[in-house]
Amino acid sequence: MANRLSQIATRTGDDGTTGLGDGQRVPKDHLRVQAMGDVDELNSNIGVLLAEPLPDDVRELLVVIQHELFNLGGELSMPGYQLLKEEAVLRLDEALAHYNANLPRLKEFILPAGTRSASIAHVCRTVARRAERAVVTLAAQEAINVSPRHYLNRLSDLLFVLARVLNRANLDGLGGDDIYWQSERLKRQEAE
Repeated sequence: MANRLSQIATRTGDDGTTGLGDGQRVPKDHLRVQAMGDVDELNSNIGVLLAEPLPDDVRELLVVIQHELFNLGGELSMPGYQLLKEEAVLRLDEALAHYNANLPRLKEFILPAGTRSASIAHVCRTVARRAERAVVTLAAQEAINVSPRHYLNRLSDLLFVLARVLNRANLDGLGGDDIYWQSERLKRQEAE
């Protein structure tokens, strides 16, 4: 890995390139850099979510996820390296099963809304999906490990489930349940 930054304003990117972890320079709009940026944005949004009142177990999980996303970004920045381990994907599978177990079945699509923390979790979910698409696009052009794609896919699912959990946790007093899309089908079912 390249040397750690000792200063932030290096001016080396003024020509429209940036350095990868292995020392090579690529254009700032390179597919790899775009994927790295989406993962960084996701991690930053999770940081915003962590600034909200959260159940302790959710907070602990999100801190672990931030570290794993940093590993994922590091892996993307160093072609040929693997930093994100398969255990990280399995950890997300376990968390999905744990948090989903106590949630009621969905009657319809839900809106990305509710409590502030649930809404931020939905923003994180959509950024995770974008990061996943960027990784898929990169993988179509360059060889990358499968763990980043699997991780982002599971993480977006987990963030959806956590949004539902956070609405029910109702830590800000503004939630309590999912906010269902008012579809014609749901209206008919409720009328029956």
